[in-house]
Amino acid sequence: MVGRVTESWTINDDSPVPVSSGTVLEALRSRIDSGQRETWLTSSSGRSLAFVTNTERALVMLLEEEGDPGEHAVDPGAQGSSDGFVLSNGQDDEYPDEDTVPLREAFRLVKQIVGTGCRPKGARWVADR
Repeated sequence: MVGRVTESWTINDDSPVPVSSGTVLEALRSRIDSGQRETWLTSSSGRSLAFVTNTERALVMLLEEEGDPGEHAVDPGAQGSSDGFVLSNGQDDEYPDEDTVPLREAFRLVKQIVGTGCRPKGARWVADR
C-alpha cells in the first residue's frame, strides 16, 4: 500500500488532542487498565480504526469512511474462539481466534497505522466489504 498523506488520529471519546504513534499505545493501555476495552480512533481524513480487546487478543478494524464495512486483521490458522470482548455498551462478544490477533500484534498494527496511515507489511487482513 502506498503511503498516505499525513493524517492525524484522535481517540473518539477522549480529548480532541491527536495521538501519535509514540503515544497511542500508552493511551490504549491506560484505557484497558481502566476497563475500557473498546476504542475508536478517527483520522483527519475520515477513516476509523477500531480496537476491541479481551486483554489477550484484539479485534482491529480499519474503515475508510462512515458506513464502510471495512477490513480486519486476522490470524490465519488460529484455532478456537475467545470471549470477553466487552463493548462500551456492555455487550460481551466472542470471536473466532482467526478473526482477532494477539494483543502484542494488535498494538503493532495500531502503532503503524497511526504513524504512517498504512498497514504493516506482512500483516494479514480480510476485507469485509
